[in-house]
This record gives sequence, structure tokens and C-alpha cells, in this order.
Amino acid sequence: MRSAALTAGYEAVIRPVLFRSFRGDPERVHEAMITALAAVGETGWARLAPLLISPPHDPVTVAGIRLPGRVGVAAGLDKDGVAAKIWARLGFGFAELGTVTANPQPGNPRPRLFRLTSTHGLINRMGFNNQGAQALADRLAGWGVRRGENTLGIPVGISIGKTKTTALDEAVDDYIRSMRALHTHADYLAVNVSSPNTPGLRSLQSKTEIFELVSALVATAADLDPTPVPVFVKVAPDLSDEALDELSQAVVDAGASGLIATNTTVSREGIARGDQGYARQTGGMSGAALTLRSRQVVARALRSGLPVIASGGIMTVADARAMLDLGAAAVQVYTGFIYRGPGLVAGINDAPVGW
Repeated sequence: MRSAALTAGYEAVIRPVLFRSFRGDPERVHEAMITALAAVGETGWARLAPLLISPPHDPVTVAGIRLPGRVGVAAGLDKDGVAAKIWARLGFGFAELGTVTANPQPGNPRPRLFRLTSTHGLINRMGFNNQGAQALADRLAGWGVRRGENTLGIPVGISIGKTKTTALDEAVDDYIRSMRALHTHADYLAVNVSSPNTPGLRSLQSKTEIFELVSALVATAADLDPTPVPVFVKVAPDLSDEALDELSQAVVDAGASGLIATNTTVSREGIARGDQGYARQTGGMSGAALTLRSRQVVARALRSGLPVIASGGIMTVADARAMLDLGAAAVQVYTGFIYRGPGLVAGINDAPVGW
């Protein structure tokens, strides 16, 4: 299969070169990769990608949004949307840009991204480094991207977070500012209250706080547009079952359109022996060590009755299949894409419709 050949070639040739580039600095490698993909997306060479990578052929409608395929770009991979033109060409069925905040911010001091090669994972404490919601809105507007029009070939979601300097008691207004800037360009907005890298952010997952925030965003969306932009909520894998149940009920009551499970974890369980030196690094861990926990959270989140997009620990086609078999509407990849390359996307697309 083309997907197996793509993965083998990526892992044998491209990944070793990438991982050694810039003296092994994973953030600089990531920046260079996104810049290169953005450049390709602006050229005619992008049209050749579908000859190698299977296009999506298993459409699904989630919260009224028709996704041509079930595998999407997870938030964090393309924070400022600079490579947004390439994702459809690489076989993705949708792309979630961001996380962006109402105000631009530099994020946490470097180094803040660590590669756990033996574990097939990452630890990051990026801290929502981004150019700001308005900058992303301007970029998408310049390309003529508007909700529902699939200008880039696939639906575009946008993850929004809280500006670090905004006090928690002013968080609602901060998120609303981002919504106002982006609502005409986003097919859905994902409310990120689950990153471990902004102080106090995860407290917004409590049932009272999340109900207030989501209710305000849903009401604002209705005021802004006769067909309001759907609001999704991204949850942490570190919530207890009781806390997840309370959050799920609160967002249902508040009018959310779906859940995204999960964000990164502060747990260090599952780190391979060769990566134990990174265990003391603060930040959220993603990758293979998160696979089982994310699956458990997705299964629990589905009890809400809301559509769930699975994100976290999807490193193989089998991981994606397990999530979809549970009932997830779609899946997203980030760390899996870093370690497996575009062959992972092609493999998910190659799988028989309905599996």
C-alpha cells in the first residue's frame, strides 16, 4: 500500500534528517517544517501530493459540518495558520488551527519543546505562543476563507485560549474577543481550557466556570450570526471520571456542539527508560504514552451524547480505528504526524469505509 511505503520512507530517511537538524532542537525543526509546508502550499507542487497520499473518502457530518474525511490536523501543529493551504493536499479531512489568544504573546521561555524518541512522544510547555486572533483572522481573510465555503478544500476549525496576562475572572471576555475576530472564518471554534501551560487555565474546566464560559460564547455566537459558529470544548486527560462527567453535563447544558478529547497530560506514566531524563520537565506530554488514557476519556465523554473528536495518542492506523470504533466522530493527529509522517494520514484514509 502507498501508505506503508510512505511511512517506511519517512521513518527511514526523512525523520532522521529532521530530528538531527538544528542540532536536534525540536522547536526549530517544527518551525522550519511549517515554513516549508507553507511555501509548498503556495506553489503548483502541492497538486502532486494527492498522487502519493490517499485523499479522504469517508465523509462524516459533525455538528452540521461536513468533513470529507475523518482524520484532521490537531491544534498546535499550525498555530498561526501559516500552512493552512497545504493540509487538504496532505489528505486531511479538516484542520484545527491555533491555539490563538485575543492578544499576541511570545509564550514561555525556550527551551519549551522536548522530543521523547524512545517513547514516541513530546513534552511541551509552549504557553500559547501565537500572533494573536486578529492576525489569524487577517491571514484567513486574505485567502478568502469564510465559514462553510471550504475555500482551502476542507473545513477549518480554530482553537482559542486565554491570554496569559488576562486574569481568570476576565477570561470570558478574553475568549469572546477571539470569537468576535474569528467567527466568520471558522467552521467551528474549539475552546481550549485544558492546556497545562497557562497558569490557572485548567480551573476553567470546573462545572461552574465552564458553564459560564461556554454559555457566554454560545450566546455571543448567536448574536453574531444567524447561523452561529459551533462551539467545541477540549478537555484534559487528567480529569477524574467524576470531573469529566460534571464538565460534560455543564457543556451540554450550556449549548456546546461537541467535545475534543484529549489535550496533553501532566502525568509521566509510560515514559520509556531511554527518555527518563525528560520526566522532570514541566509541561504537557503527548504521544504514545497517552494512547490508552485518551481512549478511556473518549469513551467516557461519549456518554454526554455530544459528538466527540478524538485527539491524543493516535500514533497508528489501529489507534485511529480504535477511537472510531468507540464512537468518536473523527480523529486528529499531531505527535503521530511528527513520528509517522503523511503515511499515517494516508493509512487512515486507505482503511475501508466504515471499517
